[in-house]
Amino acid sequence: MTAALENVLAKAGLKVDTAEFLALVEEAARRLSPPNPQPAHYFSPEQRAVLTDAGLDLSPHRDEEIDYRAGAVATHAVFADSALTVGEAARRLGVDDSRVRHRLKERRLTGWKDQGGWRLPAWQFTATGVLPGLDAVLRAVPDDQPALVVAGFMSTPQDDLRIDDAPVTPREWLLAGGDPTPVAELASTLGTPA
Repeated sequence: MTAALENVLAKAGLKVDTAEFLALVEEAARRLSPPNPQPAHYFSPEQRAVLTDAGLDLSPHRDEEIDYRAGAVATHAVFADSALTVGEAARRLGVDDSRVRHRLKERRLTGWKDQGGWRLPAWQFTATGVLPGLDAVLRAVPDDQPALVVAGFMSTPQDDLRIDDAPVTPREWLLAGGDPTPVAELASTLGTPA
């Protein structure tokens, strides 16, 4: 398994050894609790009736089903491994560490704090700076949305963003010089029912 995992990590361009990666996976899995929630528990009897009538399955996870958390754990582990420290972000931007912290405070960059300090998701950077239009997009993101949700949004093709009639990710749209306004409008709806 170690050789296979090393191969996968290398193909993905992740510069992490297998032990470090597995530690990230274990930490991400630990954060996802409860391990087998009872979805119906979170709703009142009236809400359960409406949701069931609408076709929502509120039954607990069955042992023969693939654990729905596996994808989230893998995504979180890759996301955490590819994130930059404040010092790495500062070097990439050619600024002092304090400028990066200032941009985080002003929501001109996004990140999260862990035991080692701030971590900044790599999607928001280019080889020499920040993603064009990033300020407008981050200002539109609701305050309660975690960095992983924003990363998922920025890396998922959106039907409203098209280049050559093909849906592209918000990151691809901005890198291609697209107007940040439609990305900001989409970002402003994160966390709201579809």
